[in-house]
Amino acid sequence: MSLTVYRRKRDFAQTPEPRGRARKSAARLSFVIQRHAATRLHYDFRLELDGVLKSWAVPKEPKAVVGDKRLAVHVEDHPLEYGRFHGVIPEGHYGAGRVEIWDRGWWEPVGDPHADYRKGSLKFVLHGRRLRGGWALVRMRRRGDDPRDRGKENWLLIKERDTARAAPARSVAPARTRAR
Repeated sequence: MSLTVYRRKRDFAQTPEPRGRARKSAARLSFVIQRHAATRLHYDFRLELDGVLKSWAVPKEPKAVVGDKRLAVHVEDHPLEYGRFHGVIPEGHYGAGRVEIWDRGWWEPVGDPHADYRKGSLKFVLHGRRLRGGWALVRMRRRGDDPRDRGKENWLLIKERDTARAAPARSVAPARTRAR
């Protein structure tokens, strides 16, 4: 995917954000959630796909509570290098404020991530420090002529019920002790 929109919004001589480039994704796809204290505190949820970080701005902290839904506003793709970015974007620049890495790890798609992303219903498993298990991103329908919707693509980030895998049976026999 293209990083044209990402680059157009930034002056890399003035901001510490990485310029980056689109490149081939690794076998293990990364994810990062950045706590972004901009005009409004929010969380930037980013999934690696097609050599970039697909990105959503989530106004409320994601919670690992089954059925929990968070608005996730789709934003421009970011370079993979952004997954390591933390610091302060200077006042007067797009996204000005402090960026901290809140969670990171890797994710595995459930199904075909390319087709599901295009369709607007992406299911996946997160393997992070804070967030783990099954999740979904589902594109919402536009509300018609509402001017607040123009140029925005709203999704929902949903914590799904995890399928519990049965652990292999083990003997729980007590350890033998030697008599003295």
